[in-house]
Amino acid sequence: MPGKKRSAAWRFSMLGCSLLVLGLLMTVEVSAQEVKLSGTRQLTFMGGPSADRPYHLFISEPAGKKIPRDGHPVLFVLDANAYFAAFHEARRVQASFEEAIIVGIGYPTTTPHDFLRRSYDFSPAVAPERNTPPQGGDDEFLDTLQKIIDEIKRRYPVNPQQLSLFGHSFGGMFAMHALFTRPTLFSHYVAASPSLWWNDNYLLKQERHFIEQVEAGLWDTRNQSVLLLVGDRETPQSIQEPQALEQRLQPLSRWGLRTAFYLQPDEDHMSLPISIAPRVLRQVFTARRR
Repeated sequence: MPGKKRSAAWRFSMLGCSLLVLGLLMTVEVSAQEVKLSGTRQLTFMGGPSADRPYHLFISEPAGKKIPRDGHPVLFVLDANAYFAAFHEARRVQASFEEAIIVGIGYPTTTPHDFLRRSYDFSPAVAPERNTPPQGGDDEFLDTLQKIIDEIKRRYPVNPQQLSLFGHSFGGMFAMHALFTRPTLFSHYVAASPSLWWNDNYLLKQERHFIEQVEAGLWDTRNQSVLLLVGDRETPQSIQEPQALEQRLQPLSRWGLRTAFYLQPDEDHMSLPISIAPRVLRQVFTARRR
């Protein structure tokens, strides 16, 4: 009998241990669940010339009770896997921006950047021997951007005069390409630490052509703005080039284009985008509307 009692006690003890282990496993499983940002939704959008390249669209939806008379202003953020969350939270905690929408354009990856995809999407065509990493898709990506804008307009009442684009580094270079070649696609262009030096300063030719067209009255820039930002811990050249670009664009104020340059204290090339999110939102969402 004592042996049987010990056996029963042992079995009861082992049952308790098993339940404890099961509880711990369940706790681990729950704690590992993916966290969804409140007030957001995610879509998969197929882009590219053949509509066969997947993009992830992260949407920070408006929280206001009423639709603005002219529609919602929208900011499109490139490299969304890395930067969307910062812009979403900066918008969400400020009641003055509750009517705004932020659309992050990213890739199907768990890493902050998809270097191969972004290298192609944001860069100009180059000679084949210099095509590493893959480059040359900036105009294709502009076409995709137009289709993404159309998709957002289909889903939300959008103010077409309040569309903005933010890009960092290669994405900032692309934002300037968009301004110089398709200036009516967006009202406000924000470039953080843009890679203006890329491909032997290829943007200079586009810049000169853009200036000539504005001066000739071919583009209406009265409702447009350009903001260039750099961290003060970046290299001297990385600071000087965007500053010089802003100075070259300043004379276009006679045609209504607003330009600004800002040097963000205590930030380097990679830390800059997170710290400037509130400033970018003020730039694009408080602009006067027609």
